[in-house]
Amino acid sequence: MLFIVADNICQEIEAGGDSGFGVAEFQRAGFMEKRPEFSNIAPFLQNTLDPGEASVIQLALDEGIRTVCIDEAMGRRVARLSGLNLTGSIGVLIRAKRNGLDFSMRNAINRMQSQGIYLSQGVIDFAFNQVNEEPV
Repeated sequence: MLFIVADNICQEIEAGGDSGFGVAEFQRAGFMEKRPEFSNIAPFLQNTLDPGEASVIQLALDEGIRTVCIDEAMGRRVARLSGLNLTGSIGVLIRAKRNGLDFSMRNAINRMQSQGIYLSQGVIDFAFNQVNEEPV
């Protein structure tokens, strides 16, 4: 399993915000390939989305990647309008778990929530079900 990550997304994650949330895990992940930043992002994407979402969509369109990971509503809407399939952070965790990465989905979700990331109960239940972990 390989995830292709646009360079400016890598920079956003590695900056880690105030808490450094997820930086170490991201840097250890051997299943991600960084791609250089695009200079030719379509004006529509540049004017509609933040730079990270715009580069993710442009990278997917340029390289024929069918599924993108975007959590923000506007980015998801534009990705759908661009003919792309979507997943979110939980979808990436489910895929990683299914592909043999050893971690606790419960701990991952708890860490996300402790950083102020909102996840609906439906998404949480779905995640536990998909990886055969018992819900809280």
